[in-house]
Amino acid sequence: MSYKSDIEIAQEAKMLHIKEIAAKLGLSEEDIELYGDYKAKIKLETYQRLMEQEKTAKLILTTAINPTPAGEGKSTTTVGLGQALNKIGKNTAIALREPSLGPCMGIKGGAAGGGYAQVVPMEDINLHFTGDIHAIGIAHNLLSAAIDNHIKQGNELNLDPTKINFKRVVDMNDRALREVVVGLGGTVNGQPRQDGYMITVASEVMAILCLAEGILDLKERLGKMVVAYSYDGEAITAKDLKVAGAMAALLKDAIKPNLVQTLENTPAFIHGGPFANIAHGCNSVMATKLALKTADYVVTEAGFGADLGAEKFFNIKCRFADLAPDAVVVVATARALKLHGGVSKDELNEENLSALAAGLENLEKHIENVQKFGVPLVVAINEFPTDTEPELSLIKERCEELGVEVALSQVWAKGGEGGIKLAEKVLELIEQPSDFKVLYDVEDSIEEKIAKIATEIYGAAKVNFAAQAKKDIKQLVKDGFDKMPICMAKTPVSLSDNPALKGRPMGFEVTVRKINVSAGAGFLVALTGNVMTMPGLPKRPAAENIDIDENGKITGLF
Repeated sequence: MSYKSDIEIAQEAKMLHIKEIAAKLGLSEEDIELYGDYKAKIKLETYQRLMEQEKTAKLILTTAINPTPAGEGKSTTTVGLGQALNKIGKNTAIALREPSLGPCMGIKGGAAGGGYAQVVPMEDINLHFTGDIHAIGIAHNLLSAAIDNHIKQGNELNLDPTKINFKRVVDMNDRALREVVVGLGGTVNGQPRQDGYMITVASEVMAILCLAEGILDLKERLGKMVVAYSYDGEAITAKDLKVAGAMAALLKDAIKPNLVQTLENTPAFIHGGPFANIAHGCNSVMATKLALKTADYVVTEAGFGADLGAEKFFNIKCRFADLAPDAVVVVATARALKLHGGVSKDELNEENLSALAAGLENLEKHIENVQKFGVPLVVAINEFPTDTEPELSLIKERCEELGVEVALSQVWAKGGEGGIKLAEKVLELIEQPSDFKVLYDVEDSIEEKIAKIATEIYGAAKVNFAAQAKKDIKQLVKDGFDKMPICMAKTPVSLSDNPALKGRPMGFEVTVRKINVSAGAGFLVALTGNVMTMPGLPKRPAAENIDIDENGKITGLF
């Protein structure tokens, strides 16, 4: 049986003018800035006005098991659930992250949902959209240029060129830029030093944009970024280099949340996209709060599995933004669970109940993790055409044994209609009391906070701190940065810090090799394993399949 591609489905969508989508949220033409017929930004004065209202919607978080090459469909489920809630008469908005061009041109593909549960215009969203990520990249690189220029122009701050922790960025997977040398070509080009590039969405500027609640808050946070240390060991910030104001000016439009729609014309705020394995992995606080003020139900998502995205959503985003989620959807697929149970990728289409039963341990751990935060949850089984009835029944039975609600989701194939059972379960959950609480106190020591995440969320037996991490902790305590939440940088494909360990590994140890401060974002980044801040392209990048014809019609984008 052949299926239409995501882009073919998206190009057949009957989109409403974005002014009509805004009107569904009670927003007038004066509240938005048009980017063509189907995209708009919300004005800052509108945001500020709405924040004065007492109204707030019910907040639903979509998370998932650890991702696999088989796909889990977290964004698809988020979009489909939003469409389903609207279909049964609930005024609903969606809040998602912006896709990065790197994964889109690499191996992962876009991030606009899939099948009949997509946000549109899909091509625009997955490509340059409204230019937010480009603005973040240029603001970041202004600061990088200012650092090297400061050294070249006399180094008034006594900045140690060997202790610069602020790499440059570009929004593309380009492994050749991971480690570079800058300043070659004589003194006119500055001082030679080792440098490198990250992908733009890994920038602290992106994390800051997603946590800031206005232009002045943005500027203050940018100024706090620690970019280097002096020869005397003193932290040097963007404010010290006197470019925080210019950076904020470059971001004056990027900070405004974007409004688009789904295939079924459900309003969707898409704004910001920090990586979840090295940052907090959630869309902007401003977009989420706008959705909460303009709809009655809001469906949002957090990146990767619940061990990364949901943990950071709860402990970082909700803590900073004073949010309290009302329900959580944990997405799982039979295919992905079979992979966690030991089946190879080329055997996924075959029924294998023993592998599925083994892989269900991964889902069980994520259920336990969400329950630690006191929020009611439902498991959404994202159905694939190759799933068998015995496989789906086994997942349902295991959830029922655990006392957890479960619903089959068919939103990829049927759009909102395929998510009505899930939507009804979510509405039932929301009526239950949510006793939301964070996992740890920021006043705990750095070691205690990291250990709590690693042992309680990952299931680690213990945490080891490498020599560099111990040195970092001493510096962070000295600088007064130790009372911040922790953002764990860890592989997304395993509960552990070892990507080879699938399912629910037991007895493993987590090693923290380094700890960086993101002082502007307000959290510490603990690096484990071999997490890359600059991905590479695969042997056959997705870009090879993307094309455009003489009429401007794009093909091959997914």
